[in-house]
Amino acid sequence: MLAEELRGMAEGELDNRLRDLREQAFKLRFQKTTGQVESAATLSKVRREIARVLTIRREREIGRAAAKHSSGHDQAQEAQS
Repeated sequence: MLAEELRGMAEGELDNRLRDLREQAFKLRFQKTTGQVESAATLSKVRREIARVLTIRREREIGRAAAKHSSGHDQAQEAQS
């Protein structure tokens, strides 16, 4: 899934996607250990998608903090005027 598609998801959808991907990664690691994995590249793809989801969650967290900080900063300036 592309980063832009992930950015269009709601928080709950991202959380569900992350949970599914982590479960999938666990199963793939288990298959790799037992020698049953069909494609070694699949695990790498899942790990990359997990990283994408975590990056987008962090971007949103930073955006919320910046918005909170800027709104608090604006209110402080208005109070000083």
